[in-house]
Amino acid sequence: MNIPQSNLPRVVIIGGGFAGVNLVKSLANKNVQVVLIDKRNYHTFQPLLYQVSSAGLEPDSIAYPLRKIIKKHKTTFFRFAEVEQILPENNEIITSIGNLTFDYLVIATGTKTNYFGNEAIQTNSMPMKTVPQALNIRSLILQNFEKAAIADSSEEREALLNFVIVGAGPTGVELAGAIAELKNNILPRDYNDLNPEDMHIHLLEGADRVLPPMSEFASKKATQFLGRLGVKTHCNTFVKHYDGTTVTTNSELKLESETLIWAAGVTGAPIQGLKAEALIERANRYNVNQYNQIENYPNIFAVGDVALMVTEAYPKGHPQVAQPAIQQGHLLGKNIMKIIENKPLKPFIYKDKGSMATIGRNKAVVDLKHYKFGGFFAWFIWMFVHLMSLVGFRNRVIVLFNWTYNYINFDKAARLIIRPFKK
Repeated sequence: MNIPQSNLPRVVIIGGGFAGVNLVKSLANKNVQVVLIDKRNYHTFQPLLYQVSSAGLEPDSIAYPLRKIIKKHKTTFFRFAEVEQILPENNEIITSIGNLTFDYLVIATGTKTNYFGNEAIQTNSMPMKTVPQALNIRSLILQNFEKAAIADSSEEREALLNFVIVGAGPTGVELAGAIAELKNNILPRDYNDLNPEDMHIHLLEGADRVLPPMSEFASKKATQFLGRLGVKTHCNTFVKHYDGTTVTTNSELKLESETLIWAAGVTGAPIQGLKAEALIERANRYNVNQYNQIENYPNIFAVGDVALMVTEAYPKGHPQVAQPAIQQGHLLGKNIMKIIENKPLKPFIYKDKGSMATIGRNKAVVDLKHYKFGGFFAWFIWMFVHLMSLVGFRNRVIVLFNWTYNYINFDKAARLIIRPFKK
């Protein structure tokens, strides 16, 4: 792998997501050699993936080169590779480009889409966890519009303009709102041979309300906002089967649709090699202590979505969102230095800064510890927080420009079929 030999302890970090990037920053120019490994050469700001899917932003607005993050870190190296296995007895990992030894290993591989064992849905639905997947959704939506314009029958047109989103968490709600804005603002202008009333967006949720992780106030407000945009919500509804054209549910609801977007859940993305007791099987997440050390492996850590830390406040582990990953990555960097210096470690305590979701233009909900609100002010707060959380000044400028342009012109300028999608 061509990593220089060094007398410094070597910290290998697998994954360049929120946890991995913040850990790298925490260890910047310290007395350690850091090796960051990822199967992509960029960090993805996942909270805005849905805007790439709905033609609101270009992918380079939410992606940032990992090498650019570490360019001023003198003892940090990046390798573009996939880690295939961990050999804990040798303090070694096997990757697609060779083997590498470590003194400390940090697994920050995040999550992958959870299909709950349904192979038909996995084969025929559209996931949205990566930039390429978001671009696939964008292409498919626009291709459906083009096909609907030349459809021979009303049944074919209906299936092309029926969009089904499964999972009404923040991702599903935000995507439903964004696609509804395509219907309300873009379809009437770009496709004057189509009737916008023929387009329908269905949001399916297995729980009894949308945004189940958030407050009932947020759920009620979000349902109202979605209704105003024309999104049809279906709670207590599970998808049993999808063959690429017909959505079958646990109720009488049956939908003909060429597009089913799966946002119904995630599962951890662990790496082979550690003993079974290190992994909590039901969640596919590593069992870690309050210092993010994996059970029975004092020099191997897990952070972010792939780590499950059971505490009194979070008996099922911390929520799989950006903030716990950011905070864990930042603290673990300090704790690794404390281990090297033989100092006592600081336990991780999650500082919940609240949760939020946007449902479209001037519509959002925010849950803080003592305050819950929705509407324009919540939408403004959501924009500000996400804008400032982006990695890189250029990305912030581009996103701010796009948002301003879209707001003034009721437009989504990135509606390009660059890479046609084929099922």
